[in-house]
Amino acid sequence: MPLIGAHMSIVGGYHKAVEAAALEHMDVAQLFTKNNNQWKAKPITDDDARRFRETLAATGVGHPLSHSSYLINLASGDIELRRKSIHATVIELERAERLGIGHVVLHPGAYKAGTQAAGIKRIVSSINQIHRRTAKLAANILLETTAGQGTSIGHTFEQLAAIIEEVKKPDRLGVCFDTCHVFAAGYPLSPKKDYLATMRNFDRVIGLGRIKAFHLNDSKKPRGSRVDRHEHIGLGHLGDEPFRLLLNDRRFRKIPMCLETSKGEHEGRTWDAINLARLRRLTR
Repeated sequence: MPLIGAHMSIVGGYHKAVEAAALEHMDVAQLFTKNNNQWKAKPITDDDARRFRETLAATGVGHPLSHSSYLINLASGDIELRRKSIHATVIELERAERLGIGHVVLHPGAYKAGTQAAGIKRIVSSINQIHRRTAKLAANILLETTAGQGTSIGHTFEQLAAIIEEVKKPDRLGVCFDTCHVFAAGYPLSPKKDYLATMRNFDRVIGLGRIKAFHLNDSKKPRGSRVDRHEHIGLGHLGDEPFRLLLNDRRFRKIPMCLETSKGEHEGRTWDAINLARLRRLTR
């Protein structure tokens, strides 16, 4: 069986995200280690870290993931914003390390003005600085595939490959493959022949071994729209088939897969429970 979970709230403490994941029988939990729309963050206490690690061990929820702040933009031409983004990413990695989380998912960034090539160059330079400042940490960055809204970088496999190939320590970088984003960027994920072609393309350009996490999201917008709008599983333009193909792809059986669909309830059940049940039915 694949490793399936969801992004969970840390309200009440980091361990609460794990407890909530365990209640839904999840294998994986993703979380923010701080408010995702603020630069500042309260320190993680020894008790916070201990309770989080103990709850992971007690529940069997494994492969925790951290998602970085949405404020971070390593591609920005604004020197002050990029400086703050570099510092914030260092903090994200330090916080993940404190909690025993091995991977921090990061949006590569948007160049806003100028050229894509310049934006990629700034991302590479920023990551090199981050790696120098976190050389002793085990926690690593996962570059997330993007939908391609505006000037965001990462909506083609070639863009991600250009970053990975140019950084000085590429072994410290992985990829988080977001189904909604890849689809919105224009890559087909069904039927089977198209799914396999897209995965061959990724393998040729980046290497499937770079994928360390998946985000499982349907898409409110059609393929190639370059609009990032997540939908519940099976209710968007992706439908069930791409998830059936991915979940049953034995190459990814040990890779954590997380829902990032909206919370709330529907007909007396949580949306997480509904989406998880649908995914599990699609798994042979």
